[in-house]
Amino acid sequence: MQKEMEIAIIGGGAAAFFAAISCKTHHPGLLVTMYEKTDKLLAKVKVSGGGRCNVTHACFSNAQLVKFYPRGEKQLKKAFSQFTTADTVKWFEDRGIKLKTEEDGRMFPITDNSQTIINCLLLEVDKLGISIQQHQSVTGIEKENNKFKLFFRDNTVYADKVIVATGGSPKPEGFDWLRKLGHTIESPVPSLFTFNMPGEAIKSLMGVSVDNVIVRLQGTKLKTEGALLITHWGMSGPAILKLSAWGARELNACDYRFRVQLNWLGSMNEDVAREALQEETQNHPKKKISNANSFQLPNRLYLFLLAKSGINPDTTLEELGKKNQNRLLNTLLNDEYKVEGKTVFKEEFVTCGGVNLEDVSINTMESKKCPGVYFAGEVLDIDGVTGGFNFQAAWTTGFIAGKLGSENLAILG
Repeated sequence: MQKEMEIAIIGGGAAAFFAAISCKTHHPGLLVTMYEKTDKLLAKVKVSGGGRCNVTHACFSNAQLVKFYPRGEKQLKKAFSQFTTADTVKWFEDRGIKLKTEEDGRMFPITDNSQTIINCLLLEVDKLGISIQQHQSVTGIEKENNKFKLFFRDNTVYADKVIVATGGSPKPEGFDWLRKLGHTIESPVPSLFTFNMPGEAIKSLMGVSVDNVIVRLQGTKLKTEGALLITHWGMSGPAILKLSAWGARELNACDYRFRVQLNWLGSMNEDVAREALQEETQNHPKKKISNANSFQLPNRLYLFLLAKSGINPDTTLEELGKKNQNRLLNTLLNDEYKVEGKTVFKEEFVTCGGVNLEDVSINTMESKKCPGVYFAGEVLDIDGVTGGFNFQAAWTTGFIAGKLGSENLAILG
């Protein structure tokens, strides 16, 4: 008697849903079941982008796209050849979900509501006849007679193939069941977090943002550029989040106590900045330095930086002198702050770490250590900077894993 082949998808997030949909689409005859440990499905999709869901990023060159991933760049170059940003946009549009692109390249549903994406994925799963089992937390997996025996807290199930899309884990123990299958686990550490600066007075400027700032991690070669937001606990914004991603392991190693150096003028170098200040002095010698904001910085920040430079805001430009000019330029271009801790960014938990990519065949997402097990999403040691890149990696790896190597698996004899 012939029997349907059973596929178990472990997880209930973006990668798990896309893997399940891809699996059933490529192999309609398979019995596909998703197992989620909580009562919440697509939780990250719900909170992403402030509840709007940053589906992907408008970067349509794979060579450029991979540069937004601190970990996984080399492997994703191969993966994106199978399913990339343009495929994501088309996939959702084919199901009546149009996406829009914002100035910074982030792409959202035109409804500005993450529930639109959630409903689309739930509808697709329902239409394809994929079963979802909630409150099913996997505790182990074993190979038994060419099948996989999955241990959950309350029961045991068998599957012919398994796709693991459980997401990241804040603790190494969360990967123990995969380590027992022979996989190497890169120790998980946080990525995409904001900087706490409890001892810094700049926190009084909470709400002030600057469009383009260069941020350096002192003692390293790490440098990022982008918008920066001052918060009541320290600093946030794309420039800070990118630095936290690229420096995830270094910052974890120093227990999140370090110093950052800021160039508030972005790409403007010292010569150009000095020339701008001198030109303003020649044209308006009687103007007070507090009113001579040649660099178009937010006024509150500019006054703060004047005070930090020890310059009286009532000083006229002609009275400023070379010594004070140098002080001001040094503060603008080489400002320093002490960071003592981190804060999760808008409830969006992203980890650096997971299953070592050398253990996975990227063209199929199948484990080299345990054939028949596939991986998708953040359970892998892949993570991107903020802006829709982590979801794109989830859609891509989920799509590939769901193909199950494009084998003819519809019937098991």
